[in-house]
Amino acid sequence: MEEIIYKSRLLSSLEKVFADECPDSSLNENRVSVFKNETISFQIAYTFNGERCEFVDIEVQSDISDLVKVRRVELVPSAYPAHTTVDDNYLRTSVGLYPDLLTDLFDGSVMFMPNQWRSIWIDIEPSVQSKAGIYDIKVLFKNKQTGEIVTSQEISVEIYNAQLPEQKLIRTEWFHGDCLANFYNVDVFSEKHWEIIENFISTAVKRGINMILTPQFTPPLDTAKGGERTTIQLIDIEVDNGKYKFSFDKLKRWVDICKKVGVKYFEMSHLFTQWGAIASPKIMATVNGEYKRFFGWETKATSEEYKEFLHTYLPQLIEKLKDWGIDKNTYFHISDEPSLEQLQSYKEAKEVVNDLLKDFVIIDALSDYEFYKTGVIEKPVSANDHIHTFLDNGVENMWSYYCTGQWDKVSNRFMSMPSARNRIYGVQLYKYKIEGALHWGYNFYNSQYSIYNINPYITTDALGIFPSGDAFLVYPKNDGTPEESIRMMVQYEAMTDLRALQWLEELTSYDYVMRIIENELDNPITFKEYPKDANYLISLRQKINEEIIKRV
Repeated sequence: MEEIIYKSRLLSSLEKVFADECPDSSLNENRVSVFKNETISFQIAYTFNGERCEFVDIEVQSDISDLVKVRRVELVPSAYPAHTTVDDNYLRTSVGLYPDLLTDLFDGSVMFMPNQWRSIWIDIEPSVQSKAGIYDIKVLFKNKQTGEIVTSQEISVEIYNAQLPEQKLIRTEWFHGDCLANFYNVDVFSEKHWEIIENFISTAVKRGINMILTPQFTPPLDTAKGGERTTIQLIDIEVDNGKYKFSFDKLKRWVDICKKVGVKYFEMSHLFTQWGAIASPKIMATVNGEYKRFFGWETKATSEEYKEFLHTYLPQLIEKLKDWGIDKNTYFHISDEPSLEQLQSYKEAKEVVNDLLKDFVIIDALSDYEFYKTGVIEKPVSANDHIHTFLDNGVENMWSYYCTGQWDKVSNRFMSMPSARNRIYGVQLYKYKIEGALHWGYNFYNSQYSIYNINPYITTDALGIFPSGDAFLVYPKNDGTPEESIRMMVQYEAMTDLRALQWLEELTSYDYVMRIIENELDNPITFKEYPKDANYLISLRQKINEEIIKRV
């Protein structure tokens, strides 16, 4: 009878462990470092050659075991992992199971699958009260019946007696509250829905998302022309003989929840439809006692009726924003992703609200520099594969985004891409002094155009249109809380990298930091050219940490 052999390997957070592939790298040094107010992660991959599945207990031995959190890395299905054309920086593009979901252990155990690789994800989460020092951590895999240690790994962590500064980057991952109501089958803005909303926003903030898309009206995003998404509208409206009455109670509750969990910025949902601003968003109102759709696709963006509505509504909204002390941190949208061919309709729509919003920042996803040159928008959010045109022409304080269309060379977060391609974004944002970063999908659980609702545990690609990983960062657990993904944690690491780089700049200079970043590289970092090796990012962050700690 063949001897049963258990194997494990210590890995960084930037590896993805596929069931059919032995990890070909390991953590260069069995040590990591962390500031008191951040989370640092690593993995342990494991396998065995047994004949049938076997549960194995996980035990953490350390003086800081209370700061250690262990989760399973679960494989999820991907029917559409990448577009037809790809570059050379993908892990694989075949249909199959991809490591992504981070979920709880099985009663403190993991399952060893015969001749398959799996991994556990380990977070070290110190707090301000944690004692600085160097600590050893042993992770033991123990036979569930006998208690025998079948394999183990060790790592040391240094907790610095210092804290990262607050994040300066404004970061939004669009929050889709209607998708939460649909998945959990609860009424929009029922007490249960409010509880779920708070849970999901709280996790977003914990991982570096500090701006929240706020549905003053149902966001006109990814909605089929003539169709509609589940209504999620914070503003209650009554119309009586053509006169408007607004209630801001739900918006106030939303703002209070966001403030409670640490949101810094508010992003009001778009005032006109996506891809050209040709119509109003869906707006519901109680008209002479009947609750119904009052504006929508049939309402031309520049119609007198909609103009009158906005000129009545927006001044009252602005007063509330001022009363609540968030007007200086509130941003507005006109229309998402207008093209140059839609310049005229966008311009006309913006003119409807120009005077009303003259004291606010308006941001919109816009990648055509010729569109920007017209002056119709002051704060473009450019796709990272077009942003160099803006930067080369001297546009400062840029915002950046990426989505399904940014698949070639640039940073992105598809499950089929290596995690280093996700995390390098933080270094790029630092180098080019980017002010804000936007992504459209924190929790989009619909098909394209919101025609169908989906279960993201089963469908990870919006029914075969967006490569798996584009539409959401978190999964909706049955208890109304989010389960994180590898991609969520790696993006968080990109945010803490950025904070560390900015801190070192405050202690030295921008040029000093850039020398550390690019000193040993053959070519300067751009949004399309950058080191692809995960070890570059790991060693860079360690260098930055050491440079900081020498000076504080």
